[in-house]
Amino acid sequence: MEDSVVIVGAGQGGFQVAASLREEGYAGAITLIGDEDGLPYQRPPLSKGFLSGQTDAPALSLRPQAFYAEREIDYVAGARVTAIDRGASCVRLTDGRALRYRHLVLATGARARMPDLPGVTLDGVLPLRTQADALQLRDAMAQARRIVIVGAGFIGLEVAVIAQAQGLEVDVLELGDRPLARAVSSLTADVLQQSLQQRGVRFHFGTGLQAVLGARGRVRAVLTSASPHQAADELPADLVVIGIGVVANDELAGQAGLPVREGVQVDAHLLTADPAISAIGDCARFPMAGEAAAIRLESVQNAVDQARCVAARIAGRPAPYRKVPWFWSDQGANRLQIAGLAQSSDVAVLRGEVSQGRFSVLRLREGLLTAVESINHPADHMAARKLLAAPLHLTPTQAADARVKLAELAPTA
Repeated sequence: MEDSVVIVGAGQGGFQVAASLREEGYAGAITLIGDEDGLPYQRPPLSKGFLSGQTDAPALSLRPQAFYAEREIDYVAGARVTAIDRGASCVRLTDGRALRYRHLVLATGARARMPDLPGVTLDGVLPLRTQADALQLRDAMAQARRIVIVGAGFIGLEVAVIAQAQGLEVDVLELGDRPLARAVSSLTADVLQQSLQQRGVRFHFGTGLQAVLGARGRVRAVLTSASPHQAADELPADLVVIGIGVVANDELAGQAGLPVREGVQVDAHLLTADPAISAIGDCARFPMAGEAAAIRLESVQNAVDQARCVAARIAGRPAPYRKVPWFWSDQGANRLQIAGLAQSSDVAVLRGEVSQGRFSVLRLREGLLTAVESINHPADHMAARKLLAAPLHLTPTQAADARVKLAELAPTA
């Protein structure tokens, strides 16, 4: 069989596998398959600059068309893989084609989770995952007056900031008791919540969505869910954004007999149970040091670094995946940056002054640094990414002492 790599999924991870294979000197055939039309593009700006109109569509492209031709990467756009035939080492497309591979990389990503509730198919009820979603939402926001956002995660808060800046009335429904409950400490969450509330965003905690109400096929209001402490309520809305997380696109792998569990299960080298198939990015569940169970991460950094790891292995330089995860979110005047992964029980230690609008929160688990949350403090974030590459034990006093730069903690701890 010809030496060939087929990559299913042309998001950031899939693109990076193809690019890194050539950087590694791989000389075999490379086929990159994407189910959207157009060139592979960046997703983070969709809920930031692109949604606000500050970034145009061409600026989203990861590389121009010439990039693929020059590196002999066969990019197949607007195509969907329907099956993996492991016996024949090929993938089958909706148009009937069968593409053979020596190695297959699944970079199928994830899709927006949509609730199975009355009214969610009405006009004006939108997710935000793809460029098409963002275009539709951007156009809808220009015509709307009142928006209800379901979910106070990263997408929900970023949309809330942009909608408020464009003059919309904004209500955010959240089942939990604070925003970003699974991502950051209560201290960081409180600061971000207060900043948004000062801008006029209204939060409804302990509140879910019961139904979307419409008139003539279009949303007119939402009916919130009742709780032991709160009665159901009707909130007027001419636009509803659903931001309640994503579902891993692991169906192809599951249908091919590969182990899946809310993501394609891989080992430390990002290999599935089939040594000819890897999985990376939002669709992959992988083992990580310090975590009791395998995890799935939704971040550009993770997708890119896993892509590079797989490309190096295919090119003959195998190594386990051990990168420190990091994330970021732009929320008006606040840029949140996170390095590492914390658990809700990890101790949170403030470093700096909240009143100055520039601080970090260090998370500790039995004295071990697990994560650093920084608001408007890029120096702390960059230092944290280096510190977390190896185990670092700190006392709460050391963690809180802002007189010592974070970059200097390793030798002094």
